[in-house]
Amino acid sequence: MSDRRDSDNPRWKSALLGLADPAERGYDAVKRRLSGRFDRDDPVQILPYRGFGTSERALLSGRVLQNEPVGAAGEKDSVWKNLGNMWKRFESDEVPHARLRAGFRGWSGEVVADEEGYFRIEARPAAPPEPGRLWHDLDLELLDPAYPGVRATGSVLVPPQDAEFGVISDIDDTVVETGVTKRLVMARTVFLGNARTRLPFKGVAAFYDALCQGVTPGCNNPIFFVSSSPWNLYDLLIEFMELQSIPRGPLLLRDFGLDRRKLFHAPSPEHKLRCIRPILDLYSHLRFILIGDSGEQDPEIYRQVVREYPGRILAIYIRRIGTALGRDDRVLELAKEIRDEGVPMLLVPDTEAAAVHAADSGWIRWAKVPEVHEEKVKDETAPSPTEVALKTDAGAGPSSGPS
Repeated sequence: MSDRRDSDNPRWKSALLGLADPAERGYDAVKRRLSGRFDRDDPVQILPYRGFGTSERALLSGRVLQNEPVGAAGEKDSVWKNLGNMWKRFESDEVPHARLRAGFRGWSGEVVADEEGYFRIEARPAAPPEPGRLWHDLDLELLDPAYPGVRATGSVLVPPQDAEFGVISDIDDTVVETGVTKRLVMARTVFLGNARTRLPFKGVAAFYDALCQGVTPGCNNPIFFVSSSPWNLYDLLIEFMELQSIPRGPLLLRDFGLDRRKLFHAPSPEHKLRCIRPILDLYSHLRFILIGDSGEQDPEIYRQVVREYPGRILAIYIRRIGTALGRDDRVLELAKEIRDEGVPMLLVPDTEAAAVHAADSGWIRWAKVPEVHEEKVKDETAPSPTEVALKTDAGAGPSSGPS
């Protein structure tokens, strides 16, 4: 009998899993020791991620790092500079167990980050939100005498009470082309590109803008983005969305590390469910539209959401990608399952088809559909993200090195 020692062998896999946690602790200890020697001049910074809340409760997470900041992407950045910037994002030097003070609309409290520098704040504001304002400041201060004066301001989304519905969208291969079903293409896009070389899916900005505007004049429907991408890519995704005029919303990503939950398994459906449930729980008065793609497990995840939150989902739009045998049939089976529960799940070729259905259902204005079509046509003339990422300036090469 052959003794295959690979990740599919349960005994070998169990042994590797047993080594994962101490391996990560050892790696972090060595990294901190080297950082103390070589990165003493790097600034300590608080990186708050966009939060969300109501008039009574707000949630915001972030991380404390000692890192040289990654600058904004340039139109002529070479693949070598992009690769160097990506290295900076993943070679992050966290500040473990950092203590922070937070203040939000009359509330104040303290929180301690975990060993990887991540922190999570649950605020109970004393003052009501400012009328007509969607985003509210949350002040943060590092309570460490070794790093005096380190402060940051986070942003918390507080949707208006008269919002018509909310939107929850996947990111990878739903908003931005990554080629997640083709690992080599995805690697090239992620590591050799930047926020300017990445491309949105056709018409996505116009469609999401139409959803956020709804049908009532002055409406502001909230949008949330969930992804299995690591938090290390947060700044890149934020910059990409701003460049593409995609409506502003909180991003909920995942931790990236060497422990047994992260090293040997692809992100499970439970990760996205853990991101989606707090949104639906916090905004119990809102119904939601869910958007994803057929490439991985969005249809199955959203089917579970419909099961757990009956009557809360207006529709599910699944963009068709890839040609995996039987995948379309599986999505259509799931759509049939939830049709009796009053939730349409559409497998659509593009955002224009979804926009037509949304307009016909009374969720966006019909006048917005031509705008989605025009943007889709414009986006179709753009080069693929891989072509853009691999294109370098004349004379660029290894000698230019990352800066």
